[in-house]
Amino acid sequence: MGSLHPNSVSRDDLHNVGDEEIPNKNPSDAGALFVLKSKGSWLHCGYHLTTAIVAPPVLSIPYAIASLGWIGGVVFLTVAAMVTFYSYNLVSLVLEHHAQKGNRFLRFRDMADHILGPGWGKYLVGPIQFLLCYGCVVACVLLGGQCMQTIYLLSTPNGSMKLYEFVIILGVFTLVLAQIPSFHSLRHINLLSLILCLTYSICTTAASVYIGYSNKAPLKDYSVQGNTENRVFNAFNAIALIATEYGIGILPEVQATIAPPVKGKMFKGLCVCFAVVLTAYFSVAISGYWAFGNQAASILLTNFYNNGEPLVPKWFLFMINGLTFIQVTAVGLVYCQPTNELLESTFADTKKAEFSIRNVMPRLIFRSLFVAVATLNAAMLPFFGDINSVIGAFGFIPLDFILPAIFFNLTFRPTKLSPIFWVNTFIATLFTIVAVISAVAAVRQIGLDASTYRLFANV
Repeated sequence: MGSLHPNSVSRDDLHNVGDEEIPNKNPSDAGALFVLKSKGSWLHCGYHLTTAIVAPPVLSIPYAIASLGWIGGVVFLTVAAMVTFYSYNLVSLVLEHHAQKGNRFLRFRDMADHILGPGWGKYLVGPIQFLLCYGCVVACVLLGGQCMQTIYLLSTPNGSMKLYEFVIILGVFTLVLAQIPSFHSLRHINLLSLILCLTYSICTTAASVYIGYSNKAPLKDYSVQGNTENRVFNAFNAIALIATEYGIGILPEVQATIAPPVKGKMFKGLCVCFAVVLTAYFSVAISGYWAFGNQAASILLTNFYNNGEPLVPKWFLFMINGLTFIQVTAVGLVYCQPTNELLESTFADTKKAEFSIRNVMPRLIFRSLFVAVATLNAAMLPFFGDINSVIGAFGFIPLDFILPAIFFNLTFRPTKLSPIFWVNTFIATLFTIVAVISAVAAVRQIGLDASTYRLFANV
């Protein structure tokens, strides 16, 4: 079979259970032993996937559609759903194939090293994934802080607290929860997250329809604004934003939490996830853009006010911001896991017990430091829409739209006469072009907005 990746599992370390083997993980691999525990069911996998994908950034979709128009927006929202569901199944099939051959990969970077060659995981896929996860944690802390600030201003209109103070409060809360030891330990939190994201999506849809039919409804203008150059760049910026909404970037790590045998379980988990995805995304996107047109804000909740006056009952705003604040915290915890795994691999000692002082102290220090730095960045640069676009262009599109097709073709080597070969090649090529243009558009947008940037701005 050839040489194995040092972080993979050989057949000598396996024992049979049914038609698949259970790997006895490398006894020195603390990240796998302490964080990526393979104990979950396909339903738990569905909870993790839903929390990672269906997050409060769904409230940015009407803003993205405003740059694409009705047809372009709905079409790309649909295409992105189809491509990501297809791509995630490709990754799952590749992982299952290697698991059945005795190599169960638990990390995206190990998978890349084995398929693409040594160095790809360490120098490309790994850094992209960690920057993506870091950006997501920053975005989650920021959005949660904004929701807390909204609740505060609703109850105390003349309050003096600033946004960065709420960001720091949420950062401390996230720092405490980040000490939860393993990915599998989040399963109950992520079930609650699934329920909450459905709830606030339905509430947001109801509020948009309510405002759209009220006498306070804004004038509806569905035209795409700007000159030709701005419209093109804004369209690709919107594509990057929508890619972020469907992105996960940590699918191998999620599949690593499934107890063997893994065959077929990820597909069931993805079905659970995408049932929630389609319900939440299309309801919020269509109702939000219908109600506010090209005035849809980068966070739709902003449109629920007119000159500081709420357009829906205050109790409703309390509720929807509270639900969003709770759920976004769960999302941040999910995206902490690849970093937690790396920290455990680097600083933990598997010869000592998981909860020994020797392992608890480094875990506490380095996880806290990671969340603290993310919180500081969120407080310093509170510009949520621009962060999302950059994450999509540089992170989610490569990991979720391009690499899955490449991994499948290199693993199964379909012939050039096979339709799947050309479908995968087309997807990889198309989204490589989209990623490059979207990256340029995202950086350009940051440049245009730079004049509004202020450290610790109270936006």
